Amino acid sequence: MLIFLAAINIVQGADILIYPLGLCSIILGFILCERAYALRRAAILPADLADAIIAGRNVSGGEHSVLARIIAYSEQYPGDAEAVRAFARLELSRMERGIPYLDIIYAGAPLIGLTGTVWSLIRVFSSVGGAGGLPDPAKFTSGVSLALSATLLGLLIAVPALVGSGILQRRIESYALQLDILIGRLVAKKA
Repeated sequence: MLIFLAAINIVQGADILIYPLGLCSIILGFILCERAYALRRAAILPADLADAIIAGRNVSGGEHSVLARIIAYSEQYPGDAEAVRAFARLELSRMERGIPYLDIIYAGAPLIGLTGTVWSLIRVFSSVGGAGGLPDPAKFTSGVSLALSATLLGLLIAVPALVGSGILQRRIESYALQLDILIGRLVAKKA
């Protein structure tokens, strides 16, 4: 219960900037889940298709995968290796969809959080005054700690965006290398 109350205080401390931070976290969650699902191995390089290409057998199966679309394209344009490679680059571009937004989120969320911190600190320091110009120490430290909550939220959003972006980009690079090898074998077989 105490953790729940602390979380509510942190959200309240972010003030109006909780809305863009919340939007960033929703977009982050959607992109990470959607890309993790779309970039699973069965949707990109089904084992049966990859094994058939490597073994030099006729390929079948994996109807809706990236590799199946590249194979279908190569069968439409046999002998045009450059066109097949260009189509594969287009498929790689489709796999990268949404990843640049993660870069924007991990760069922007801490800045939004920092803006919220500065905003709140200005409010805390502007309330200092009155008789003697000394603030109430309890209210002052409470105000400063709430002001820092916006930065905390920004960083809590940025770190998963940075890690998720890195993992997804490495996965796409790995698939790109594997596709390049398989396309080389596929094109050599067609020639």
